[in-house]
Amino acid sequence: MWISDVHLGTKGCQAEALLDFIKTYECEKLYLVGDIIDIWALKRGIHWPQSHNDVVQKILRKARKGTEVIYIPGNHDEFLMEHFGDFGNITLLENDIHTTSDGRRILVMHGHEMDSIIRNAGWLAHVGDVGYKMLMGLNGWVNWCRRKLGKDYWSLSAYIKNEVKNVVNFISDFEESILRHAKDSEVHGVLCGHIHHPTIRPMGEITYYNTGDWVESCSAIVEDYCGKIELLYHHPHGAVGSEIRVGDAVAESQIPCVTWKR
Repeated sequence: MWISDVHLGTKGCQAEALLDFIKTYECEKLYLVGDIIDIWALKRGIHWPQSHNDVVQKILRKARKGTEVIYIPGNHDEFLMEHFGDFGNITLLENDIHTTSDGRRILVMHGHEMDSIIRNAGWLAHVGDVGYKMLMGLNGWVNWCRRKLGKDYWSLSAYIKNEVKNVVNFISDFEESILRHAKDSEVHGVLCGHIHHPTIRPMGEITYYNTGDWVESCSAIVEDYCGKIELLYHHPHGAVGSEIRVGDAVAESQIPCVTWKR
């Protein structure tokens, strides 16, 4: 199971949905693909409700019970990059190569390394982060109104990202950069987070996977015992399923296999 961009420590974090998701499914290996804890936000002000602490405790409990947990830091939790190594059943790595049950090699990385804004204008990334948090605040207000009207959850921020041309171009450029990096690593696929845009997309000989996030899409990528990889969504006010779609996210195949243990 791969999850990323939880952003614990922010008001937009859907911690309750994530907690319910990781309680629902068991896995042998859990990848935390960066930006799990949002240090940028915590430096501006402390926001840490009990649900955020519960997520951390649940992950630690999984590790104690035998789940292999691999933490790959992102740009929002980059302080962990000073502490690579093994800590019990939790391993901190810069990136990793995961071999699927059917023998494919997948490069796992957060993705900020390929973000030109992060690399060349870090100050601009912080300005954009503040604007993004304001948008998420508006997103929460919109969905409060929708719930009062009996309507389902709808991500305003995801809609804007999908509709604004410059953002669409940025996502495309980011994916191409990730793909070029994966080709140099001689792998069958590359899996990342960072841009909060969940998808599974074949791009030539390499498959591109993006986990999405637990702020807007509430999504994760999972592999079953046959090596089939799927993108799952967990609606903040509903059940786990793949029917809630963002972008062009798809499962790799429809081959039946051993299901996830609930």
